[in-house]
Amino acid sequence: MDFVYLYTQNTLIMLIKFKQIILFVFLPLISFSQVEEVNPPDYIKTINFKGNTPETQLPILRLGEYVVLEFDALNGDEEDYYYKLEHFNYDWTPSVLMKSEYLNGFDNQRIRNYENSYNTYQIYSHYKLTIPNQFTKGLLVSGNYLLSIYNNDDELVFSRKFMIYENEVNVGVNIKRARDLQYIEEKQRVEIVIASNRMQLNNPNQTIKTVIVQNNNLKTAISNIKPQYTVGNQLIYKYDNETSFWGGNEYFYFENKDIRAANTGIQYIDLQDLYHNYLYTNIQRANNPYTYNPDINGNYVILNIDADDPSIEADYVWVHFSLLANEALQGKNIHVYGNFNNYTTDESTKMTYNPDNNVYQNTMLLKQGFYNYKFVVDNNDKSIDEGFVSGNFYQTENNYKVLVYYRDLGARYDKIIGFGEGSSVNISN
Repeated sequence: MDFVYLYTQNTLIMLIKFKQIILFVFLPLISFSQVEEVNPPDYIKTINFKGNTPETQLPILRLGEYVVLEFDALNGDEEDYYYKLEHFNYDWTPSVLMKSEYLNGFDNQRIRNYENSYNTYQIYSHYKLTIPNQFTKGLLVSGNYLLSIYNNDDELVFSRKFMIYENEVNVGVNIKRARDLQYIEEKQRVEIVIASNRMQLNNPNQTIKTVIVQNNNLKTAISNIKPQYTVGNQLIYKYDNETSFWGGNEYFYFENKDIRAANTGIQYIDLQDLYHNYLYTNIQRANNPYTYNPDINGNYVILNIDADDPSIEADYVWVHFSLLANEALQGKNIHVYGNFNNYTTDESTKMTYNPDNNVYQNTMLLKQGFYNYKFVVDNNDKSIDEGFVSGNFYQTENNYKVLVYYRDLGARYDKIIGFGEGSSVNISN
């Protein structure tokens, strides 16, 4: 009996140690994976995330500037929501900084600024969070941040990424046509010059990482670009393929700031439980010549012609999108795409084929305003083909943002030491 007892006890000890070893080996793999943004449930609409610019969804702020998050809850419950802030490395893995090292004050606070809608068919509560505020005094270091919103049960409702930079280096951004003759009519190439007049950049091939973002869409960003060569105190990036983006095409747009009339891009309207806006049917443009059509690069703006405060007086409208079907589109997963839903493709954005009218169609509940949108194909490998429906043209006007990350030897986190911006409106060879 003693032998059996000792054998069982030793076996139990070995099993405990084995589990500890497994946790020690695999826990870092779980804890330090790349973080992804969480999209909201159906009752959360119009997430407007910005800094001191009118652009929404991807705030890139200078250290010390404020950031504003606004959203609507359509369930009518006047629920309480709380926010948390986390700091991340350049590749969106968690940094090792303690919260007190990057945050002055406290997070996990209730969003106290909210109002109910006024004079609208759709009832909603509008929430607004500004950082810094009386509890969260400010953010202390530059880098990548994630703002997460929780409900009363401490359940994650949605999250959004943003960046804070220090102005330590000058970042020049120039947009050129592709050098590869195969894509010279379809791609745009980003050239970068980083001038470090204020600081010494030690071993830049190891310490510098550069990220390029097209039209505020992090999902298509090119990251971890190394300097091609150095001239004096300048880091030069003049790659042929590594910094090339598909040109895409200008976005379609519509405006419904006057809810009772057909505005730009709207064919006709209807009033049922809510107003319905039926957009003009769009066509596939991939094989058509490029036509300049001014847009706001996929963005949107909330507007209401009859309101003093569109944030609570703009109404919600059922917007009907339609795309003329042809043989090339058969069997494709086609989605409505834009900054209004953070460039997400899911069941809510998927187009369905209507054989009666020979169109692909989708209906979305959107707040009054001015919206950019396009149609994209979601491939079986989950990659997004923006050019299949709209085409790719080097002449397309796109916005490019460049972030320069720096971690000196022995440093504990990735800071953003520079930010640059460029447009392809004056693209050259």
